[in-house]
Amino acid sequence: MKTMYIYIASSHTQTLYIGVTNDLRRRMWEHKEKQIPGFTAKYNVTRLVYFEETNSSLAAIEREKVLKGWLRAKKISLIESQNPHWNDLAVDWYE
Repeated sequence: MKTMYIYIASSHTQTLYIGVTNDLRRRMWEHKEKQIPGFTAKYNVTRLVYFEETNSSLAAIEREKVLKGWLRAKKISLIESQNPHWNDLAVDWYE
């Protein structure tokens, strides 16, 4: 089984993006380098602030849908329960 990741990325102004990937390191590099045009590139969403792992792509997609349905305050509470200072969890992945 392949590991799947549900993640929340943020800009410095706390604009949030929720996504799913099977390669979190590659996906965050794409966000940081603005390799894919769209929302994250436009709003400078380049910081990994939260992620979960699962071995099921179906479970990952379902969890992404759940998180996207939450109010912003609940998403922030989830992030801060694991990462109270909103540190970039991928900050040293590319050195």
